[in-house]
Amino acid sequence: MTQQPHLGLIVPPAAGAVPVDGPLLYGDRIRFSAKGLGLGEISTRGYTEVIDSVIGKALALKEEGASAVSLMGTSLSFFRGVAFTRQLKREMEQATGLPCTTMSDAILAGLRHLKVRRVAVATAYIDEVNTQLRTYLEQSDFEPLALEGLAISDVQAVGQVSTEVLVDLCLKVFDDQPGADGLLISCGGLVTLDAVREVEARLRVPVVSSSPAGFWDLVRTAGLDARSPGQGRLFA
Repeated sequence: MTQQPHLGLIVPPAAGAVPVDGPLLYGDRIRFSAKGLGLGEISTRGYTEVIDSVIGKALALKEEGASAVSLMGTSLSFFRGVAFTRQLKREMEQATGLPCTTMSDAILAGLRHLKVRRVAVATAYIDEVNTQLRTYLEQSDFEPLALEGLAISDVQAVGQVSTEVLVDLCLKVFDDQPGADGLLISCGGLVTLDAVREVEARLRVPVVSSSPAGFWDLVRTAGLDARSPGQGRLFA
């Protein structure tokens, strides 16, 4: 019997729970385990307080037997720009000897995979973080058109945002500045699989969302099959 793959997640909330998307996407094909950073708020101040503990969490996941690791926080991995994200990923890999990735790498990989360059962006974020995301996307050769957030900085509150609110925001940003090839929903704390399927059905364009893309990217980083039929275009 082949051994179940074991992949590691570094997540912003202190509790260190595996986000719901992992089991929904991959069932018992893959075992995920997580370590929490204890992020206090979704802001530069919050990120700065926890970013230096990422390497230690990656090492702890390696000790538990994870064969690849992702930093599953989008803004946490893009807030200092592309060069910082690259350096952080390199340091995670050097420290652990494992293939490593971040949720910011995941959203870029997802957009490229679906051939989206001009992108409408819906986020959970306050303006400060939206500005950092716009810069990160532009540095990565994407053209963010309309970009709007829900102005949430509370780490727990993002998980309570309804599918209806997310769908409405996606439709708004898509209409605000026509011409997008697809949409990005950014913030790993948002629960988005239902919204992704609904928006793709209504707008007939691909949607990349942080948490699902984070799992897709980590599974690929580990050299495994990342498909999950019925969960949107990224997983087809």
